[in-house]
Amino acid sequence: MHVIQTQTLILSKWNANQTNLTNYNEFVQIRLIRYIRVLLLHMLHITIISIGKLKEQYWKDAEKEYLKRLSAFAKVEIKELKEESFTEKDNVEIIKEKEAKKILSAVASAKAGIDALPKDSYIVVLDKEGKQFSSEELSKHISTTTEQHHNITIIIGGPLGLHNSILNLAKESWSLSKMTFTHQMTRIILLEQLYRGFMIKENRKYHY
Repeated sequence: MHVIQTQTLILSKWNANQTNLTNYNEFVQIRLIRYIRVLLLHMLHITIISIGKLKEQYWKDAEKEYLKRLSAFAKVEIKELKEESFTEKDNVEIIKEKEAKKILSAVASAKAGIDALPKDSYIVVLDKEGKQFSSEELSKHISTTTEQHHNITIIIGGPLGLHNSILNLAKESWSLSKMTFTHQMTRIILLEQLYRGFMIKENRKYHY
């Protein structure tokens, strides 16, 4: 009888320990989920609105690679809008205005909570008259900006550039170079410079 009671007591304690372990594991899982939610809430979101698609596969491969690298620092999304076809006879401003309406529609939908764009995003445009940065300066600027804004939208125009209605919408205007690049090339250069900026900020080996 004594042996049976002892075995029962041991079994009871073992079951209790198993229950406590299960409860502890559930507690850890719940805390981890909450922590991840907080991180996602405060994680930097960068949305790039771009007029036109990447046509060549090598540009697509480059974009995929830099989006993968940037995922360590921010959630970066690309939103492509169809560019307007035009000829030399077409009015440039009319073409830019048509593309601007598509951009404004995307931004307006975001502010209404309809689209996947973050609400109240800090809007930056790429423009030839915009401010130029060195890579180190851009890194510092990104660091300062992201301390105040967790949602940033960067707008890239088509071959003809951006309409004034979009330029006036922006909080900032950046220029990647005094030279002219194709809008496809601009997209990849922007992604690379964002990645370089984060690597500089984190003091990680990439920028020399």
